[in-house]
Amino acid sequence: MTAVDTNVVVRLLVQDDEQQYNLAHNVFKKDTIFISDTVLLETEWVLRFAYKHPRTMIYQGLIRLLGLPNVTVDNAVKIHNAFEWHKNGMDFADALHLAESVHCDRFITFDKKFISKSKSQSSCPVESP
Repeated sequence: MTAVDTNVVVRLLVQDDEQQYNLAHNVFKKDTIFISDTVLLETEWVLRFAYKHPRTMIYQGLIRLLGLPNVTVDNAVKIHNAFEWHKNGMDFADALHLAESVHCDRFITFDKKFISKSKSQSSCPVESP
């Protein structure tokens, strides 16, 4: 199994550097790939801030990538939940934080938007202190 860094995932998705895209494509074509939660988090951030891609485009690209038969993540259910909550309007980082915390009684934050967007999304309620 081969773990990949954010820059490899971004090159594959964005295809803005032909040489690096071809190298990344070859890795994804030949190997069984592991993408960590932190790489997913950073990839979403890079695509949103550096490339100014809209939420729907990022969601679709990452879902397609994770749907490849040779790509694995640490916990597919957790990642699926985070992407669904993100698709429904939650910030991806917040969605991933919450998905990591579903085993907890509650998630505490000062972020009112996170609290609002998380309503009825998870069994772990998001609340202010």
